[in-house]
Amino acid sequence: MDIQTRLRFLALTIILTLTACGTAPDAATPTLASVTQTSAPPTATPVPLAVMVNGEGVTLAEFNAELARFQTAQDTLGKTVSAEEAEQRVLDDLINQVLLAQGARDAGYTLEDTEFQARLEALTENAGGGEALSTWLANHGYTDESFRQSLKRAIESAWMRDKIISSLPSTADQVHVQQILLYNEETADEVKSKLEAGADFGELASAYDPRTSGELSWFPQGYLLEAKIEEAAFALDVGQVSDVIATDIGFHLIMVLERDAQRPLSPDASLALQDQALKDWLQEQREQSTIKLLL
Repeated sequence: MDIQTRLRFLALTIILTLTACGTAPDAATPTLASVTQTSAPPTATPVPLAVMVNGEGVTLAEFNAELARFQTAQDTLGKTVSAEEAEQRVLDDLINQVLLAQGARDAGYTLEDTEFQARLEALTENAGGGEALSTWLANHGYTDESFRQSLKRAIESAWMRDKIISSLPSTADQVHVQQILLYNEETADEVKSKLEAGADFGELASAYDPRTSGELSWFPQGYLLEAKIEEAAFALDVGQVSDVIATDIGFHLIMVLERDAQRPLSPDASLALQDQALKDWLQEQREQSTIKLLL
């Protein structure tokens, strides 16, 4: 019997008792309506949240648990991260997870109970059993409910991440580049003049870098950390030498040795492009989403 049924039963009992005694309820006597109205159950206290993403909340308890895990990991690696940076990195990661999970659901993915249970059982086994997992959850600030919610979101976000990655092609327009890296602008200008006078690029590259001969190998757009070099490389014709390119590490002269519009991606280049595709997708979602910080 729920609380509303019990209250109605109590009120009805009072009325029947008064009627049996020949006394009609007056303004000072509780009626069925007044008992039901004044005895309504209290409103549940809202669960404290750290952030809301398109109306979907991440609890403060989960944020604190993730923050503690992150800080422990950094301490284990011997890295020092400020409290502000740690909070921002954890918050960004949680927001990204929610966006990916929402993207998965929007794309039609539904996490079945059987799949979730299988993942949970595998995780329990890897942790060393149910008791070991419960201890780990307690030590890291998780309740059973918050852990299930976090695991569900992690599975959904992983599905969306894989969907984004799998849509990328296995080939790309790539250039094979050789460079001459110098640490003095005046020297770089002198080498540029020698090249314009007919000096062999490969010989000069080997002279300034005997170990690698300035070999940058093949790469697609979006792969190099230095965007200036990549931009110049894809603007050159094969055999053409660039102007001097100034970066934080020095002064570069590059030559495109070959170009292939459909060259298979190396594993390293493929990972770099996958990472960039994921970042681009998340940035687009953030621009279209309503994100409310509640810390």
